[in-house]
Amino acid sequence: MVHALTRDEARRIAVRAQLLDAERPSDVVEVAEQLLAIKIDPTAVIAPCQHTTLWSRIGWSYEPGQLTKAVELDRAMFELDGTFRPMSMLPLLMPSMRTWPKRASSRQWLEANTKFRADVLARLRAEGPLLAAQIPDTAEVARNNDGGWYGPNQVPHMLDFLAHQGEVAIVGRAGRHRIWDLAERVYPQDVPEYTEDEASVMLAERRLQAAGIAKQKSPWTPVGQAGEPASVEGSSWKFRVDPQAIAALDDESDGRVAILNPYDGALFDRPRLREIFDFEYVLEQFKPKAQRKYGFFAHPILIGDMFMGLLDAAVDRENAVLRVNAVHQLIPFEPEEDEMVRAEIADLAEWLGVRLVDF
Repeated sequence: MVHALTRDEARRIAVRAQLLDAERPSDVVEVAEQLLAIKIDPTAVIAPCQHTTLWSRIGWSYEPGQLTKAVELDRAMFELDGTFRPMSMLPLLMPSMRTWPKRASSRQWLEANTKFRADVLARLRAEGPLLAAQIPDTAEVARNNDGGWYGPNQVPHMLDFLAHQGEVAIVGRAGRHRIWDLAERVYPQDVPEYTEDEASVMLAERRLQAAGIAKQKSPWTPVGQAGEPASVEGSSWKFRVDPQAIAALDDESDGRVAILNPYDGALFDRPRLREIFDFEYVLEQFKPKAQRKYGFFAHPILIGDMFMGLLDAAVDRENAVLRVNAVHQLIPFEPEEDEMVRAEIADLAEWLGVRLVDF
């Protein structure tokens, strides 16, 4: 059976799956369990991505310390590859960790640095937890500085490689700097064990639950044969849909206003945004100033199940104010919608602990 969905139903499924409807989650771990990954990005035009992602779901009661507690004290979440993830994801990632890296050049670099690898692990075992800067660089062969993210120090490269292999883990942060230790001292040791094929199937199911609905063949949201087939009114795509989301379609749930960080996971699958939401989102952060139409780091505004605007705003930390440069209405707001958007921006300023400049 192929579920025939209207465009409204498809959008509602996607919004609910991302916890952006009126029924807000209550805590950080609940959000992580549903979203699977919360991107870490330090760009703080308003606030870092990990914090605005959680605020946009939980609301005013979210405090950054709750995320720190979940990761560093409760170990209910962990950091890997620039994201925070629920600990329930670890056993699904471990099978691929055992065969990482797939790329030949990465394997060759590791093989050329066998002693360096052993040195890093030995230093952590003897003295960890440690910052990368506290571990000597004894690399025999240097790795290319891909993308310019690293300096000449090879220790961050090795730590990232070892993290992908499940040998080391991030225990916390000192400011923006990651603190490392042996994975056996960070991750639980009694997790279920799966084959790579079993884990792949379960990962696809979890991804579909997080998305609600996704294109059957999509590099952005790979869900394989998870869920059930669906079509969407006006689209030629073949979709997969979460059966639990279908069952919940008749449940009443009001929409609300949500202001999303540009790196929010709900915006990651740009083709799906265009196909389901008719929303063409281009982040102008890397455009020359003269070419920007909506602002350096404009935050999309979701009203109900439609992306109707963009918030161009920034926190002036010196004066403790949130300055709103513009609220761009991609679809004209009704008076009630305008009032709701203004209230959400006011809530954002209050959550940040700054004064809102009238706009």
